[in-house]
Amino acid sequence: MIPPPEITRVTVSRVACDGAHDGIPTALGHPRVFLEIDEHGYVDCGYCDRRFVLIGGPADGADQASLPDHPAGASV
Repeated sequence: MIPPPEITRVTVSRVACDGAHDGIPTALGHPRVFLEIDEHGYVDCGYCDRRFVLIGGPADGADQASLPDHPAGASV
């Protein structure tokens, strides 16, 4: 498997993603989506593939390339 292009470690299970990061302004990102991290300990944004990993969760410290895509939990 290919590792996600960007990994963001977070302390809360509900996160928002708008594609803005590393010099890319919000206006050039994607529509804001809210994602919920479940028992897997991570969730991937369906637009930009950014992976959000819950600090201290089961995916924290794991080889991210070995974990499958997990876009479940996206809402508008």
